Amino acid sequence: MNNEKMPFERFRTYFLYFMAYCIIGWLYEVFLEVVIYRWGFSNRGLLFGPYLPVYGTGALLILACTSPWLHKKIKLGKINMTPVLAFLVIVIVTTIVELIVSYLLEWTIGYWLWDYTSYKIQFQGRICLSASVRFGLGGLIIVYFIQPFLVKLKDALTEKAKLIIFFIMFIPFCLDWLHVIFLKK
Repeated sequence: MNNEKMPFERFRTYFLYFMAYCIIGWLYEVFLEVVIYRWGFSNRGLLFGPYLPVYGTGALLILACTSPWLHKKIKLGKINMTPVLAFLVIVIVTTIVELIVSYLLEWTIGYWLWDYTSYKIQFQGRICLSASVRFGLGGLIIVYFIQPFLVKLKDALTEKAKLIIFFIMFIPFCLDWLHVIFLKK
C-alpha cells in the first residue's frame, strides 16, 4: 500500500465511523422526542443535516479509550469485570464530553441544547446521572455490537465505494458547518 494514501484512508475511515455515530445519535434523540417524550419531531442540534457531532465525538472517544483492553478478560476472582469497567469508562468519558460541549456551546452561541435541571442528580442542568447511565449503556452497545458491525461493513466495501460514501457525507457536512459558522446568528 502506498504510504502517502494511508493517512487519508485512516482519516476517511474514522470520518465514516464518526458520521455513522452522528447519525445514530440523531436518530436516538429524535426517537426520544417523538416516541418516549411525545414532544413531536424537531431537528436536533445546530446543523441542518440528520447528525449530531457530539455523538460521533463521544463514540470515537469511547472506542479510543476502550479498544486497547476491551477484549481482554479482566477478572475479579472468576467474574469477568471487563464489561463493568467498560461501562464505567464510557460513563466518565461521555459525561466529560457532554459537560465540555455544554460549555463550548454556551461560549459560542450563548446556550446549550439540553436542560437537565428537572433531574434529581444533575450539575447546572448540563449533565445528569440518568443521561450518563444511558450513555454508558449505549456505549456498551457501540463497543460490543455496532462497531464490530461497522468494521465488517467497511471491510466489505470496495475502496471506490468507501471514497464515494466519504465524499457524499464529507462535502455536505462541511457545508453545513460553514452555514452555521457564517450564516446562522
